[in-house]
Amino acid sequence: MKQDSPPLLAVPVLVPMPAERPYTYAVPVGMHVEPGSIVRVPLGPRQVAGIVWDSACETVDAKKLRPIVQAFDCPPIGKEMRRFVDWIAAYTLSPPGMVARMILRAPEAFDPEPWIEGLIRTEAEPDRMTAARARVLEMASDGLAWTRSGLAHAAGVSSTVIDGLKAQGVFETAMIPPRPVVAAPDPGFAAAALTGDQEKAAAALRESGAKGAFSVTLIDGVTGSGKTEVYFEAVAAAMDKGKQVLILLPEIALTQAFLERFQDRFGAKPAEWHSDLAPRMREKVWRQVAEGGVRVVAGARSALFLPFRDLGLIVVDEEHDPAYKQEDRVFYNARDMAVVRAHIGDFPVVLASATPSVESRVNASQSRYARVALPARFAEAALPDIKAIDMRRAPPARGGFLSPVLVGHVRETLGRGEQSLLFLNRRGYAPLTLCRVCGHRFQCPDCSAWLVEHRFRGQLVCHHCGHNEKRPEACPECGALDHLVACGPGVERIAEEVVGHFPDARTIVLSSDIMGGVKRLRLELEAIAKGEADIVIGTQLVAKGHNFPNMTLVGVVDADLGLANGDPRAAERTFQLLSQVTGRAGRTGKKSLGLLQTFQPDHPVMRAIVSGDSEAFYEREIAEREKAGLPPFGRLAGIIVSAATRAEAEAHARQLRRAAPAASDIHVLGPAEAPLALIGGRHRFRLLVQGDRRSDMQGFLRAMLAGGPKLRGSVRVQVDIDPQSFL
Repeated sequence: MKQDSPPLLAVPVLVPMPAERPYTYAVPVGMHVEPGSIVRVPLGPRQVAGIVWDSACETVDAKKLRPIVQAFDCPPIGKEMRRFVDWIAAYTLSPPGMVARMILRAPEAFDPEPWIEGLIRTEAEPDRMTAARARVLEMASDGLAWTRSGLAHAAGVSSTVIDGLKAQGVFETAMIPPRPVVAAPDPGFAAAALTGDQEKAAAALRESGAKGAFSVTLIDGVTGSGKTEVYFEAVAAAMDKGKQVLILLPEIALTQAFLERFQDRFGAKPAEWHSDLAPRMREKVWRQVAEGGVRVVAGARSALFLPFRDLGLIVVDEEHDPAYKQEDRVFYNARDMAVVRAHIGDFPVVLASATPSVESRVNASQSRYARVALPARFAEAALPDIKAIDMRRAPPARGGFLSPVLVGHVRETLGRGEQSLLFLNRRGYAPLTLCRVCGHRFQCPDCSAWLVEHRFRGQLVCHHCGHNEKRPEACPECGALDHLVACGPGVERIAEEVVGHFPDARTIVLSSDIMGGVKRLRLELEAIAKGEADIVIGTQLVAKGHNFPNMTLVGVVDADLGLANGDPRAAERTFQLLSQVTGRAGRTGKKSLGLLQTFQPDHPVMRAIVSGDSEAFYEREIAEREKAGLPPFGRLAGIIVSAATRAEAEAHARQLRRAAPAASDIHVLGPAEAPLALIGGRHRFRLLVQGDRRSDMQGFLRAMLAGGPKLRGSVRVQVDIDPQSFL
């Protein structure tokens, strides 16, 4: 009689795909898995990595389930991290598998790093001694294992000398564990001498850290006030307790200066985590974070999903920065999710900014967050004087974009041997190119956006989908030669105007699409900090915390640019950006000036920046938000419906609107064609859902989506809880 197969354990496995729940797999006899184990499982015709999830196990007939192929030799994903994944999935209405996918982005790290073959000194002596052999033996006398190449390099000999000694039994093989990606930071390496305000703020952070429980502290300090040095004290306190630390930065790939400041304080750099990291280094960082070897990570928003073994502190630097919002697949705000992660893990989180978000200021005023203020710059350096240039009274010369007032101050700054920064948050040469004969405008074939001319590269580029084409000599519509004209300025055009005014000045253009990528940007930033440039023309990346010691003039070419849209956060973002960029001036104590070219000098944002009265701005902005029921006093969610045709997108959006359940505290606006109605060949409609602060927004949206039409054809629906963009 044929014996039945033995019953096998069945476990849920969360796989990195848009599945609403884990799939169930059989655990083969002899294989051990537990919640959090990373495993390889069959999924259709392929195999993928997944995470064993939390739920009751059951015994089932092996014939009914596909078995787990492999259990990786890897530390399991901790319970706190699994709760974090479930929380984000529920809050953002994302499939939990897509959230788990962000943890599983370093597949080569799931297996242990191989040990390296090395050499260790034995008691044997060589048959004869030479100067080269003597140097080798002296280096190896410490009793530690060396790699063959490392020992040869350290002793200044060729590898053949090492081979000869090994052949005589002077060395024997020893296996060396993988090298750490970074040296261990030392909390007491070089403690900074803090000012009175800084020490008071640091003491508050140490006190919250000593309690070892969840808390949120907002460091609200003007530019140059030493916020970094203050939160470094919280980092040191967490490391003293044996905890790991995560420091989130909005532009980690551009902040070499931050890494160097960290090294000056702690004697070693933190591990980096961002999209420009080499794949092999990403794998090493992921693995050593999971094993607890890496103590501090400085990373972009995706670092939130690293599998920390014992995380005890998160710092969110420049917490107001829009770069913390991810708007792809899983829509989330890393600042808010950092607070959630700390709450789940029951440890402190620190938010730092010179211009905190309205949400954080309100949370502080309502005592949900502690707030420590740093109202003065380090070493009593003065903040720059800020003045508005009324462009109606001091317009630029014909064909130019710089007011004579600003040009005059740049000339004076050059005369003193100091640096100037001209800021314009617009990449390329011009935002629009048209034909003067027939009026043809160059538009992206796949987006409802004009092509931006990049004259340095001779290309017309779409900044939304990446489409690019060579700038033609003749108009493609009427064939007219030499009648294409650039309309409006980008940073390249401002640089052209600057060279016309100051041909002998050393000029640098900084933009995120600079040729040479991140490496080139870092070199340019270092050159500016060393004083190797006289005039810098840059986009918003120059506003992100850089320290340029000799910069004493900042000119904002178009201060009104961020106000010209219907974004409810437009005033806040403009205030933050202009405050940050003017804060690049005078950080080492030199007298400095910020000039704002504006056609709206009486706008509340301009008045607040010129007067230096940020409190008045926050009071007004908070009152406006409360009156309108906007976040943080109300809740918002965006629904973006896209499809290959406009008719498909509109029809689905209208049916979805009709499926909205009745609710007295939640209202649906739209659908309306999105301001960017076409991106990447997909037509877009938007609905905006607005509710009271305590309304069940997620429940409402789930009911709306469940009652709406099924996804057919090319239609896609994206839900954006707490939207930051309204395009």
